[in-house]
Amino acid sequence: MSSNGISVDEAKTLICELCRLFYDQGWVSGTGGGISVKAGDEIVMAPSGVQKERMQPDDMFVLDSKGDIIHTPAAKPPPNRPPKLSECSSLFMAAYELRGAGAVIHSHSMNAVLATMLDPAASEFVITHVEMIKGIEGHGFYGKCVVPVIENTARECELTDRLRQAIADYPQANAVLVRRHGVYVWGKDWIQAKTQAECYDYLFEAAVRMHGMGLDYRRPPPPNFADAAAAAANGSNGHASEPAAKKAKTRHAALPAAVVLDIEGTVAPISYVADVMFPYAQQHCRSFLESTYDAAETQADIDLIRTQAAADVAEGRAGAAAVPEPGAGQAAVVEAVAGWVQAAIAADRKVTALKNLQGHIWRSGFSSGALQAELFRDVPDALVEWRSAGVKTYIYSSGSREAQRLFFGYSKVGDLRPYLCGFFDTTSGAKTEAGSYSNIALSLGVDSPSDILFATDVLAEAQAAAAAGWRAVLVERPGNKALPAGHGFRVISSMQELLQ
Repeated sequence: MSSNGISVDEAKTLICELCRLFYDQGWVSGTGGGISVKAGDEIVMAPSGVQKERMQPDDMFVLDSKGDIIHTPAAKPPPNRPPKLSECSSLFMAAYELRGAGAVIHSHSMNAVLATMLDPAASEFVITHVEMIKGIEGHGFYGKCVVPVIENTARECELTDRLRQAIADYPQANAVLVRRHGVYVWGKDWIQAKTQAECYDYLFEAAVRMHGMGLDYRRPPPPNFADAAAAAANGSNGHASEPAAKKAKTRHAALPAAVVLDIEGTVAPISYVADVMFPYAQQHCRSFLESTYDAAETQADIDLIRTQAAADVAEGRAGAAAVPEPGAGQAAVVEAVAGWVQAAIAADRKVTALKNLQGHIWRSGFSSGALQAELFRDVPDALVEWRSAGVKTYIYSSGSREAQRLFFGYSKVGDLRPYLCGFFDTTSGAKTEAGSYSNIALSLGVDSPSDILFATDVLAEAQAAAAAGWRAVLVERPGNKALPAGHGFRVISSMQELLQ
């Protein structure tokens, strides 16, 4: 038995079973397609040119972890073809090497082929808001499922470089489409590879059918109240909306014109920000500064921190030290900036100089898939419901606007930015000052500050919002600090309660 729980003999039998199953689904007809499964340090691979539904365990090739053949099946009498290693072997090895795959499936599914033809010029397939997206590791219903599309070649083995590049360019994808050919799908073991292959095929078919119905599978559905003209203008899906009179009845008189949400302790666990995001920024600060030092954006971040550090020294802040000028050299500047960042994070400072650099470090983490934002389970559905009710939702957090966009763009349930209308940070003012909320109200364009409903877990923020004329509620969540008695604000424990 191998270390991953499956032996070579079991892998041979399993591949035969899967090939028969996939043949019945139309994925591997005409000897096309292929499967390989890792068994410890060895890789079992279906041969080329064999009727997939009739394959037997003794037809399998066995390769070592480098892709070299260590077992060739014995030849069978005519009309059987001589044993031949799959043309897919080098492509399978790319997934094993670059993604640590435990199994790889290649199919000629008609759904996959048609999906690559929906937009002949597209270099990627994109679909969102379809249930089976959740079956793809790292994806959620509200997110965009993106699969790179590479162009076909005369021989399958000639695709290797293109597939390797696509795998590198799309770290969150678990598949690569080949135009007018098929798809390669992998997983950490054969179960995940099979599951994801089936989910991807479902999504490809859904896209083809939606396209035939005139629906845009690449965009979220419009809110229920949107009329057909607005939906068409935005390139969204949808049908004609309800008559205006009927729509008016669906809007409760007490609904706010806008909802503004805090992040930490309100829509996301404090522990995620404190235990995941902040440590990530701390751990990667120095390497990020070193690798991007000459970039204009990084230099702007350093200038902000240099200015803030000078102000800290002038104020007599304990432990404050100046950041050297550029002439001191990269090493000296990076050392000083990294030290300032470590101290600022430890002190939980809410200053723009820190937030900007953190946001850029987090951008790197989110885009690579190293970070995925964690939200409370009630939040995504609430955002959808509020948009359908005609309520605009905004975010006001001490984190930079870019960090906020990343947080909601790369959540564990997918991209929630289509349900948000804007982001505000400390450039609008401190969250404990009433003037900040007055400034934001002007940007929102409401008739009255009381048309805005603010949700936060911090009493001082709720008091500042109320002083600016906003309606405010406090949020109790697991891990939050206990709220003091007698504060006078309504308290909720779920976003589903906010508009009640």
